[in-house]
Amino acid sequence: MILAHFNHLLANPASLGMFQESSSVGFGPLDLWNNMGWLARGVAIVLIIMSVWSLAVMIDRWLYFNAARKQSREFAPRVAGALKEGKLDEAVKVADRNKKSHLAEVVTAGLQEFRTYGGGGAVSVEQIESSKRALERAEAIVHAKLKRGLGSLATIGSTAPFVGLFGTVAGILKAFNEIATQKTPGIGAVASGISEALVTTALGLFVAIPAVWLFNYFTNRVEAFDVEMDNSSSELVDYFIKQSNRR
Repeated sequence: MILAHFNHLLANPASLGMFQESSSVGFGPLDLWNNMGWLARGVAIVLIIMSVWSLAVMIDRWLYFNAARKQSREFAPRVAGALKEGKLDEAVKVADRNKKSHLAEVVTAGLQEFRTYGGGGAVSVEQIESSKRALERAEAIVHAKLKRGLGSLATIGSTAPFVGLFGTVAGILKAFNEIATQKTPGIGAVASGISEALVTTALGLFVAIPAVWLFNYFTNRVEAFDVEMDNSSSELVDYFIKQSNRR
């Protein structure tokens, strides 16, 4: 039976087209790009742009968060020592030298608001409340800075698979169109469309997965920074209250 099937293939060269055509299809990056239609190429270009954008956001947030963490570790003990000695001016100077620290931005806002009332008389309730509101405003501003770019990272992570899926549909349509237009369809006839569909799908996942991972990671770090800012604000308000009780 096998010999009969082999003889049938030899007697009908057209039936060997699927094997002959498949051997001429290349699967290198350049070959895949050349075999792509214009629609699939457009999808690939969009995904590459999304990948570059997400990579830029990742690098920017990574550097920003590391700088904030490093300077905050140096800032916290120094400003605490200055406040224990009652040197508000020195505490503000320490904060100015650590401008990338999220804690320094918040604490500076509270200290500067507290200083506007002067340091000679008794500390009033209005002074403390005003400083507290300044701390809350500073926290909101710093929180917005920390989240900068994370929205686009989330958008890329959620939409990249669907952009790749659009390229998949385009590749499948191309494969069916090639089957319809060729008299002797085979693997070679549809290989270009199928490879186009798979490449765009893989590229969409390649862009989306790191974006989602890094978005969750950076979001967790922002939440940790928020907790640190809340604690620093609370400690500073307690310091102001203690100062009012002493005077």
